[in-house]
Parts: sequence; C-alpha cells; structure tokens
Amino acid sequence: MPLGTEIHNIELQPGAGGQIARAAGSVAQIVAKEGQYATLRLPSGEVRLVSLNCWGTIGQVGNIDASLLTIGKAGKNRWLGRRPKVRGSVKNPVDHPHGGGEGRCPIGRPHPVTPWGKPALGVKTRKAKRYSSRFIVRRRK
Repeated sequence: MPLGTEIHNIELQPGAGGQIARAAGSVAQIVAKEGQYATLRLPSGEVRLVSLNCWGTIGQVGNIDASLLTIGKAGKNRWLGRRPKVRGSVKNPVDHPHGGGEGRCPIGRPHPVTPWGKPALGVKTRKAKRYSSRFIVRRRK
C-alpha cells in the first residue's frame, strides 16, 4: 500500500486478526515503510510500528455519525445490552475501595482507585518494560 493510505481493521501480529482502528468512523494512516515494518499513525494519535506482513483494510470504518447519536433514556441503553454504571462511592466497602461511610463521603485515601485497588484517573499503569513498547515510536497524547 502506498504511503498516506488510510486503513482500518489492522492486525498487530500476522494472522492474529484485526485489532486496531475498528470503531465506527476510525482510521489509521501509513506514515512510512522501513525494512520489515510500516509506521502507522493510529486514531489515538500514537505512532507505532507494525509488521508489513500484517493485514489491514483500505478506507475508513463506516457509520461515521455513530458518535452523534443521542441515547435519550436509560432504557435504550438497556436495549443495547449496556448495564448501568454504578459509582464506587455508593457501594459498600466490601464491593469497592471508595465505598462505605456515613452519607456522602470523600474517597478517604490519597488517590482514586479502581475496584481492584489500582490507581485511576490520570495515573499511568502501563509497565515500562512491556515487550511491545519497542514498537511504539510516539506515545498517544
């Protein structure tokens, strides 16, 4: 494929099936080709190396207007199979680290965490020595 081509549904490993740029209206762009790898600009803004043996589909994913859809009521979300999102602060302490307390309480710890105790809201949780880090040319903003 020539440079500048817009593609979607891109494999990360050859034969593994498409994993990147699959959401409605998303598209990645081929920025460069060098040796065994192509450099792609992903929808997130990340620039990443992908093997030239990986498959992808030319063009943009359809249903571009999906983000403009107004759900309107909780019931329609349920029709789409989406369950309600319950905040941690309204749960019991056995169910979430933010739960419990009398009335409406603050988090009660230095930083917000996930239900499993990992840092949330702005803290980077990606491991520095992850095997795929060498394929990331520029991190997403």
